[in-house]
Order: sequence, then structure tokens, then C-alpha cells
Amino acid sequence: MTRRDVPTAEERAAFQEAVADVEPLTWDRVHHQPPLPPAIPRQHLHDEAAALDESLHGPALIDIYLEGGDEAAWRRDDLPKAWLRDLRRGRWVTQAKLDLHGLNRNQARVALVTFLVECRHHGHRCVRIVHGKGLSSPGREPVLKKLVLGWLSQRREVLAFCQARAAEGGAGAVVVLLAAPKS
Repeated sequence: MTRRDVPTAEERAAFQEAVADVEPLTWDRVHHQPPLPPAIPRQHLHDEAAALDESLHGPALIDIYLEGGDEAAWRRDDLPKAWLRDLRRGRWVTQAKLDLHGLNRNQARVALVTFLVECRHHGHRCVRIVHGKGLSSPGREPVLKKLVLGWLSQRREVLAFCQARAAEGGAGAVVVLLAAPKS
């Protein structure tokens, strides 16, 4: 077969017959470059960073109070007091545990949030978070304890928390009551 520049009459007729029912495309615009990448929600990222910074370095929360000496306890205002009492007495079964030993404040915050999300996803209602007693911290002050209590009181899914019983970590841990997952 040789190459020709001009098709024969038979070839033109066959082509016209093959494309007789084809409708031409209409282009309302021509793209000379690929589409732009999706927008980055910079203000949202800025707000998240500011909230994290405030929670890590901001003042202590007023709504955390101490009951019975040094035992940290907190509950939502609309929650019956009996629920906190039952939590303190160990009437709720602890379904999961998070140990924050060895983590810095940023790592601990991420681990805590991730843990709470996973627990809620699995339907856990009562969990224990071990923050440590601060014996290895400068001044032997429990740095993570105050932060963890503040973070917990800010979370919507947290209904109440109290210091763990001595057998579960005592002053180095907190037992948390979570809201039931929404169906």
C-alpha cells in the first residue's frame, strides 16, 4: 500500500457515510493549562493552630475543680451528680486505656484526641488515661496532668472525669466517662 496525499472519491464517500450521524463538539472555552489545585482553607488551619496554642499555653480553666482534697473531678452541668459519684466508685467498667508516659505536651494532645475519637468510634463509654504523677518532671510537678484535665473538659464527648482509684493509677491517672456514640 502506497501513501497518497489526496483520498479517492470512493474513500471520501465511505468516510462521509461512516460519519454521517456524528454531531460536532462545541467548545465554550479552551483550557491551555491544567485546572487549579483545590483551595487550602488557610483561615481554618490558622484557627486550629491558634486553638491548639491557647489550649497548650493558655490560662488554667476555671471549670475544673478539686473535690475531696487533691482529687481532680469534673462533670458537665447537665449531668446528674450520681454519675460522677458512680464513676469515682468504679461502677463503670473501664473499656480502654491510654498511657501518655514519655510524651511531650504536643504529642500527648494528639494522642489524647486520637484515642477519644477511636474510643467513641468503638462505642466505649468509660476509659482511663494515664498521665503520670510527674515524679520525673522538673520540680516533680505533673505537667501533663493539668493539661489533660483541661483538654478533657473542652471535649464535647467527655461527660465527666475523676481521678482513678489507687489500683488503677491513683493521682497518675484519670477515669473518663464518654457520651454514647450517636446512631
